[in-house]
Amino acid sequence: MSDLATLDALSTEELRSRAFSRARKHGDIGFFWNLIERLPASRETESNDESLGTVGSTIEEVVGLWRELTGHEYGDQEPLFRAAFIDYLLKHPE
Repeated sequence: MSDLATLDALSTEELRSRAFSRARKHGDIGFFWNLIERLPASRETESNDESLGTVGSTIEEVVGLWRELTGHEYGDQEPLFRAAFIDYLLKHPE
C-alpha cells in the first residue's frame, strides 16, 4: 500500500498512469468523469447552454476533453490533478 509521502514523490505522469490503470481495472467511469469535469473546457461547455432540451456536451466535445486530459498538459491545474490522482490511489489501494 502506498502512503501520501510515497505518492507525492512520484511524477504527475506516474500518478496519472497508476490512477488510470487502477480505475480501468475496476471499471470506475466516475473517476474519469470527475477528471473531465475538472478541465476548464468542460465548465465552459456546461455554461454555454443550460436548457433542459439539449444535451450539454456533444460526443466530439467529450472526445476533445479526453484527448486534452490524456495529452498530459494540465497547465495551471496540474496541482489539482495530482491531488485527484493521489486521492484516488489512497482511497483505492491495490
